[in-house]
Amino acid sequence: MNKKFWIGFVVVFLVMAFWQFLVNAVFLSADYEATKQLWRPMEEMKMGIFYLVYLIMSFFFTFVFSKGYEGKGIPEGARYGFFMGMILATSMAYGTYGSMPIPYSLALKWFLFGLVQYVALGVLLAAVYGRDARVARVQKT
Repeated sequence: MNKKFWIGFVVVFLVMAFWQFLVNAVFLSADYEATKQLWRPMEEMKMGIFYLVYLIMSFFFTFVFSKGYEGKGIPEGARYGFFMGMILATSMAYGTYGSMPIPYSLALKWFLFGLVQYVALGVLLAAVYGRDARVARVQKT
C-alpha cells in the first residue's frame, strides 16, 4: 500500500463521514422524525459504531480500487463508484426496506443518496490516483 492508497483512504473516510452526516442529519431528518418509533433516540445512538463502519468501508473501498486501478482517470473512478454503489446502496436501502416497516420513499432516498456518494467517492479516488498512461499501456498488452 503506497502513499496514494493512504491519501485516498483518508479522503474517502472524511468525505464519507461528512456526506453521511449531511444526508442523515439534514436531508433526511424529516423522514426520520416521521418514523421515529423505528429508531433509537438520539441519546442512545451508538455514534462510534457509525465511524468504525465508515473507517472499514473506506479502507476496503480504497483497497479494491487500488487493486483494479487502470490509470484511466475520472471515468474509471465514476464507473467503479457506480458499480460499488449499486452493490452497497441497493443492499442497504432495499434490504432494510424488505425487513423493516419504513416507507418506500425513505428506501429510495437511501439508495439514491448512496449511489451519488459512491460515484463521488470513486471520482475522488481516481483524482487521487491520477491518470497514468503507463498503467493503462501495461494492462492493454
